[in-house]
Amino acid sequence: MTRTMILWKKLISGRALISSYYLFLLLLVLLSCSCVRRIECQQQQAMEVKVGVVLNRQSEGGKMGLSCIQMGLSDWYASHPDFNTNILLHVRDSSNNDPLAAADAVVDLIKNEKVAAIIGPETSEEARFAVNLGKRAQVPIISYSATSPFVSTSKNPYFVRATQDDSFQVKPLTAFIQAFGWREVVPVYVDDEFGGGIMPFLTDALQHIGTRIPYRSVIPSSASKDQLVAELYKLKSLSCRVFIVHMPAIMGSRLFLKAEELGMMRQDYVWIITNAMGNVLSNLSHRVIQAMQGVVGVESYVPQTRELDNFSVRWKTKFVQENPTLSGTRLNVYGFWAYDVTVALARAVEEVGTTNFNFQRADNAANLSTDIATLGVSEVGPKLLQKVLGMNFRGLSGNFALSDGEIIQGSTAFRLVNIWDGRMQEIGYWTPSSGLVKQLTSADSGKHVTSVANFESIRWPGDPTSVPRGWVSSPNGRILRIGVPIKDGFKQFVQVSLDAATNTTKVTGFCIDVFDAVMTKLPYSVPYQYVPYTDHKGAPINSYDMLVSQVPQKNFDAVVGDITIRANRAEQVDFTLPFTESGVVMVAPFKDNKKIRAWLFVKPLTWDLWVTTFCFFIFIAFVVWVLEHRINEDFRGPPGHQAGTSLYYSFSTMVFSHSFSVFSNLTRFVVIIWVFVLLLLTQSYTASLTSLLTVEQLQPTITDIKELKKHGHNVGYQEGSFVYGLLGQMGFNSRKLKPYNSTEQLNELLSKGTANGGVSAAFDEIPYLKLFMGEYCSKYTTVPPTYKTDGFGFAFPRGSPLVSDVSHGVLIVTEGKEMTDLENKWLNTNNCPDPRPALTSSSLGLDSFWGLFTIAAAVAFTALFLSLIGFLKEHRNIWSDSNVTVWTRIKTMLRVYDQRNLASHTFKKSQPASASSNSPYLQSPSSYWDNSERGFNKYLEQPTPTPSSENVEPCSSMQQVREGAAN
Repeated sequence: MTRTMILWKKLISGRALISSYYLFLLLLVLLSCSCVRRIECQQQQAMEVKVGVVLNRQSEGGKMGLSCIQMGLSDWYASHPDFNTNILLHVRDSSNNDPLAAADAVVDLIKNEKVAAIIGPETSEEARFAVNLGKRAQVPIISYSATSPFVSTSKNPYFVRATQDDSFQVKPLTAFIQAFGWREVVPVYVDDEFGGGIMPFLTDALQHIGTRIPYRSVIPSSASKDQLVAELYKLKSLSCRVFIVHMPAIMGSRLFLKAEELGMMRQDYVWIITNAMGNVLSNLSHRVIQAMQGVVGVESYVPQTRELDNFSVRWKTKFVQENPTLSGTRLNVYGFWAYDVTVALARAVEEVGTTNFNFQRADNAANLSTDIATLGVSEVGPKLLQKVLGMNFRGLSGNFALSDGEIIQGSTAFRLVNIWDGRMQEIGYWTPSSGLVKQLTSADSGKHVTSVANFESIRWPGDPTSVPRGWVSSPNGRILRIGVPIKDGFKQFVQVSLDAATNTTKVTGFCIDVFDAVMTKLPYSVPYQYVPYTDHKGAPINSYDMLVSQVPQKNFDAVVGDITIRANRAEQVDFTLPFTESGVVMVAPFKDNKKIRAWLFVKPLTWDLWVTTFCFFIFIAFVVWVLEHRINEDFRGPPGHQAGTSLYYSFSTMVFSHSFSVFSNLTRFVVIIWVFVLLLLTQSYTASLTSLLTVEQLQPTITDIKELKKHGHNVGYQEGSFVYGLLGQMGFNSRKLKPYNSTEQLNELLSKGTANGGVSAAFDEIPYLKLFMGEYCSKYTTVPPTYKTDGFGFAFPRGSPLVSDVSHGVLIVTEGKEMTDLENKWLNTNNCPDPRPALTSSSLGLDSFWGLFTIAAAVAFTALFLSLIGFLKEHRNIWSDSNVTVWTRIKTMLRVYDQRNLASHTFKKSQPASASSNSPYLQSPSSYWDNSERGFNKYLEQPTPTPSSENVEPCSSMQQVREGAAN
């Protein structure tokens, strides 16, 4: 009994526990239901705001976008159940991205549904129509996939581009091209708003890095198979092998499948895709990916985050459930942008609040009955637009912030990918601040890089191990046709002959050997053959301008020979760097003038220098007389004697034979400076005269072009050369111009001279004259000046990639010994000096010595000034006497100035025994000399004034001055 009771109690206790557990579960269920009903009630109480969605619901991209938009709303409102607004989507189909269908859908949403905003359309062509409707109705049109710059947000204020503008990816594209040094690029794009929108920006960017666009491949958006194949054949015929493909994934897939069939996915080709295809590579079919082996491209970079990974997993589950047939579809950046756009719009609607979302009737609705005229105007549109533009938050794709209606892209990065082995391989990144980098972690905001070293290894089409050149010399595999001139003379440069053994044309010469040497320096093989330039009858055409014009006419692939680089020719072709010296000079016969001209000694100095020197001799003579005549007996006597003595002393300094002594320190200083000037002048004169005595013995018969034109001399020029036109520009009469074709003919014309039907001089380029002078240097000489030209160069079609490589080869050849060997082999110019001798021996002019003359004059004037100051100070009592007139004082000063300065030390010495004992004056040192040799005896015998006292000072009183003046 007791045991039974115990069992019964345990049973009752177990049932109680089970009942308690079920009761707890019941309470949880009731609580959950209460919460759900509360949320439903709140949602029912929230104000519904209609938002339209326009996309292609039949396409994979449209379905992806719609699912992301729906998930964006559900996620946002689930995390914000207390919002007062709730977006209600109204989806419209654009029927295979038809712009008219999209426009009709927008009209329906605005007119009938009164939507506050519209998400979409997908394409730029659809957006072009939609944005105008949104502007009219003041309804914001927010697109996450319309990328064309042609659809401008500045011109359409109610258009919001929540995606990357195509113009922004131009920078990574051009940085990639610049890194590999490709000089030509052919864009391949679809002929619509989307394709053409990127071209102005791409063209400018390529031009900035020195890359040209030789051809634009524009493919219609509805191109048939035959049209696509025809365009690919055009691309295949081009020398350029770098193509940038900018088109939607559907058409791009067709393009690459056909390119593979035509053999355009092999070595030497470079295919670059924009993010239009790069962003959706993961959703392309396996067959298309296999056809795109070696393709490189850019895609918009989205940082990987935990939120992004969780969303991708949830989206995949939802999308497969809704679209079982698209189980292989992968989420891409357009889905992330669609999600962020939806969140931004939901936040903006909530910030606007539960205001009136109605439409006002259009002003002209009563007059017009069309759908567009009766759209009405949204009352909340402007406010909602401002809220959307002010959004700034962290979304799935990164930071979501708008500026001027577009996503702020200053910190946006692009990922560079390479398709190989059926998958995408990351090769690097591009950022606005650092340029090309291998990893984003290595980006440096202070350094912008465009270098190949910043890439991972790339597999190019055909699996080449080296970087493609980006062009081929012969697109169709043919041998290049190199045009060469047929010359009658100067065959050392180019000679065309017939090889009798093989019955083939043989081309030789200096220019040919140089070109062959240059082509061997190229890092690749270029097959070519020389083709002589003749008319249709086989006769040679002796016109280099016509020969060059055959290149742009595609009769020749290049022109090689003695082709001078000229401006008019450079307008038609691209020249390489010159491989010869440049310039046009005149050649004339020697004139053997063995008898030196009688007046040659005058030529070293110009006439102005001769006159200036003579004037200075006179001036120095005057200065010496002024400073010496009062203290030096040698400079006294009758006026004629004083003038002769002064001039003799001055001119004798020219040969440094001045025998008189000067006593004034001022005079000595002046003479020292003047002798220094004469020393430099005579030395320069001697050097110039020596040069003239050497050069003047062998002078050209013609030394100046003016002489040729003035006297009507005949002038020679090489037939077919541009020199004929140059002589016409210089003013020569065409009837006086005579052509020649060889060095022998030029020698004959110059030997005859104008009088015998020849020429007095000839003009030609330096390379030809070097050859001519090598044969006849003893008879002729060249006369300056040299008229500048750019030398010989090789001509190629405009924009040819060969130009830069061949120019580099020219530098290698010309800087090495090979060029010297070729010149010695063909031109034989070592027997004569350079044909540009310095035959000029200019006379020395005043401009070379004016500094010296200025110094001498300054010293002389200073000495005169100091002497005058000393004289006035010594005789200031005469000038200060106010009892006589000014004129009397002037005459007295002049009289005193003309007399000896007896106070000078030169007159205080004792007189010699031969002197008169009656003379109270001490004789000057010169009196001790034998004056009879100078003819001064008659002057010494003349009496001198007898003072009243032997030691009296001259003019010690005004009375004596007056008596002296009276006498």
